[in-house]
Amino acid sequence: MTSPQTLTEADRRVVAGWAADCAERVLVLFEAEVPADGRPRDAIARARAYARGELDTVGEIRQRFIAGRAAQGVNNPAAVAAARAAAQAAAVPHMGAHALGAAAYAAMAAGLAAPDRPDSVGHEIRWQLEHMAVEARSALGRLPALGENSAGPLGAGLLASGFLASIIREIQTALERPDQLDPPT
Repeated sequence: MTSPQTLTEADRRVVAGWAADCAERVLVLFEAEVPADGRPRDAIARARAYARGELDTVGEIRQRFIAGRAAQGVNNPAAVAAARAAAQAAAVPHMGAHALGAAAYAAMAAGLAAPDRPDSVGHEIRWQLEHMAVEARSALGRLPALGENSAGPLGAGLLASGFLASIIREIQTALERPDQLDPPT
């Protein structure tokens, strides 16, 4: 039996592109610290290729941990969060809920990079919501609320607690009220 956090393969392909967009916005934070480490950039490129149907699910499931290892060699918290955003985007072929992880880590990275701007996390979340295609909104709207299903990244674990959880809750709350979201540009 699969988890409702998995989503269908078609839905995972839709949300993989959005997750890649979220992660790519903060990639510069990682690359400024470790310019020679291409693992996060490659993970984002693979998420986009998966979204386009160019890569298969099984192959991408095997590749999903590579970008996360890049975060282990960095001390800057914003760079770590940016690498983790890329890793979450690369994990979408495994489970669609990782798209929310990519968005949460990207928003966290934006906030860590601008501690003097308290609105930076909210600004990033607004950008993410404004740039989410209708199909991605629909797919992500089918995910269980954070903490309601333990079989996946939205259950117990890093995404379900602390600051990351508050970001995911904000995104999921916005998805419940699509009439209040701005149309994608």
